[in-house]
Amino acid sequence: MNASQTHIRVAVALSGWVALAATALPAATPARWIPVLLFVALGPGFALMYPQPEGLRPGARLEALALAAPLSLSFGALVSTCLFLVHGFSATAFLICLAAFSTVACALPGLPLPAATRGAAERTRAKPGAGR
Repeated sequence: MNASQTHIRVAVALSGWVALAATALPAATPARWIPVLLFVALGPGFALMYPQPEGLRPGARLEALALAAPLSLSFGALVSTCLFLVHGFSATAFLICLAAFSTVACALPGLPLPAATRGAAERTRAKPGAGR
């Protein structure tokens, strides 16, 4: 893993804690809701998928971006449902769960992406007569 991948992992891991710290700012200010919205919508998904050990090819970058939001929002719905079921939901508890998950996920390798291994946009043409 090179230094830039390490920096990306650290930035994604810290983004959840920055979003949690932003909740201490005065209500209804963009400095409060923008970091929280961006983290909840993208943070856990990016922590799960990026960066890959070998880096991402151009087609796989688009795939990672396209899957980060649904993964993040799905995990957020799962966490909020669990917190509601145990009667422990609050914005602070929600963000702590997501930030802790993202921090742990950043320490692990990213989920394998099909486009990252197949070559995505850089597909090679089959040689004539090479079977079907």
